[in-house]
Amino acid sequence: MSFVSSAARSASTIAALLLLSACQTVAPTPALNSTTTVTTGTPSHANLNSVLWYQTSAEFRANSIQTYNQARALLTAAKADRSWTAWPQSAAAAQLPPAIIVDIDETILDNSPAAARDVLNNQQGFNDAQWDNWVAAAKAQAVPGAVAFVNAAEAMGIKVLYISNRGCKARDEKSNCPQKTDTIANLRAVGIQKVEETQVWLKGEQQDWSSEKQSRRELAMQQYRVVMSVGDDFGDFLPNVKKDITPPQRAALVDQHQALWGSKWFMLTNPTYGSWETILAAPKQQYLRGF
Repeated sequence: MSFVSSAARSASTIAALLLLSACQTVAPTPALNSTTTVTTGTPSHANLNSVLWYQTSAEFRANSIQTYNQARALLTAAKADRSWTAWPQSAAAAQLPPAIIVDIDETILDNSPAAARDVLNNQQGFNDAQWDNWVAAAKAQAVPGAVAFVNAAEAMGIKVLYISNRGCKARDEKSNCPQKTDTIANLRAVGIQKVEETQVWLKGEQQDWSSEKQSRRELAMQQYRVVMSVGDDFGDFLPNVKKDITPPQRAALVDQHQALWGSKWFMLTNPTYGSWETILAAPKQQYLRGF
């Protein structure tokens, strides 16, 4: 075969292919305009970044361990000093046994898988039935540093009281508060060595035990010299800070009690939910400070 005939044949083949491709129908690319929405993958959920930070960031883990290490380092001094109290108590408190008050959710137990499920399913808002299913499963892992702190306190003879806004609600006729049994099982499952029913005080378990925790704190102070409080919400430390209050007013209260932070009050980070958000009026964008 000669070079010329081979080249001619190649040229004929290329021309045929070009003609064939020209005959094919190609769908036009739509032009983008101001009303076109381009999405990639799952639509963004309002809580996406908060849950991602909670579940994946080294910063969250380091902050939690740091908080609990600081609290643990002060246990010996808090027990020995009979005037040491997290809130003002009478002189008679010096004769009471020492105790620590802790919140449970996002303080001892990590419920971020429940929040992640909502993000993945694009479910907005709180669903009480789904939350109760999560509580019943008793599958939450521990917040970093929490178990070592609680076990150290109990080993020293400092009682740990769990004051939580997990609600009591009957599922059947067997128990008025199965959530308490579930919660204790979960606490034990993560490695907490000493926890009994008398230490866990849930919302609604008594008539005046509302989401405002002050009545339970006051009851604790009648029975114990409360030396520390650990929580993830401002309401774990002060009353009347979860509604009818502005961010600047809450900030002023933080500053007013600044000597207590890191010595008797220990705040854990929780960007996924809390009174920090529920106090904000719509539209929430009004609170953003740009430049």
